[in-house]
Amino acid sequence: LDLLHQRLFPASISKPKTAFTFDVLDHLLIDALECKTSTMSFYEKLKRFTNNAFPKMVPDRYRELMRVSQLWRDLKHRKWFGFGHDAEKDPGDGGLALSCPACSQPGLNLPAQWKVWCDRDTVMRQYVMDGNFTAQHMKMNKPELDAALSGGTGYMVSEGPYQSYLQQSLHSKERSTCSINRAINAASINKPNLRSTGIGATACAQHGCFVPHFVVDFQKGERDYSICNALGYDSERITKVLVIYDVWCQWSVNFWSRVKNSPALLLPPALEIIPAVGKFHFAAHKLSCFPRYSLNFVKGAGHLDGEILETLWAPFNETSPTARSMTQAHRQEVYDDHMRDSN
Repeated sequence: LDLLHQRLFPASISKPKTAFTFDVLDHLLIDALECKTSTMSFYEKLKRFTNNAFPKMVPDRYRELMRVSQLWRDLKHRKWFGFGHDAEKDPGDGGLALSCPACSQPGLNLPAQWKVWCDRDTVMRQYVMDGNFTAQHMKMNKPELDAALSGGTGYMVSEGPYQSYLQQSLHSKERSTCSINRAINAASINKPNLRSTGIGATACAQHGCFVPHFVVDFQKGERDYSICNALGYDSERITKVLVIYDVWCQWSVNFWSRVKNSPALLLPPALEIIPAVGKFHFAAHKLSCFPRYSLNFVKGAGHLDGEILETLWAPFNETSPTARSMTQAHRQEVYDDHMRDSN
């Protein structure tokens, strides 16, 4: 406690010999978010500041910095979201994530009589799905040693229920029958050195905010798990949802049967799903897809292009090479941090 009062964070709990200033840890988090700086590069910079002529003479404290930075990130987020001083209260799924403040949310930004005053086509949820196959993850040498500090409290799903779903699912490798086939085929490719071939995310189509606790790792092409969780969010009050996905024409072929056969995939009974395809990707589709899935013909869609997730992946991909070889828990915390900053 004496070290903390002096704004020094100890590298160990018992008999600490190394400590990092709060300012250094704050700079590390900001550098990672703004400049996409890895912890190794940041530590090399500290060594140059300490001894620019002979940086190799500086004692190696990289391992300690890695451990402390993870603790610091988790503590800061728990404090910001109101859990820092309540050890008994659990944040829960998505409890440390920021949702979109501008999307329609009954009880928050809609009047009490919104069902009477607003048209049903006006107040509907609008989601866009997309996969990022740059955000790969390599297999860990010792996964049993991995320790999660905030698993499932951000944007990526909880690991336990998700792995249970993967073990129960009977996904087959689908081959696209439409002209656009990259997303279907890439998600089904099995690479022995990779734990996941990418990530799949759901975001609000209007404002580009990631939906909390709905980002999944692609291991069998698990788009169903992400979108079913997103569709179940606040579905009792807003029962109409627009879902935009680049390969709706192919992915939706067996979607309802997969939901029916999997106990982990649940959809509200009164939910109405309006399927659509992003405008940029129509050039790669067959002509018959245009009248069925074009946003130009969806009432209430406005001037959506359905491609906002592509703009979010661009800065996100600058972090993917660094996170590729991280442990699963560390990678999840880093991705949660960047998605929270993006929102």
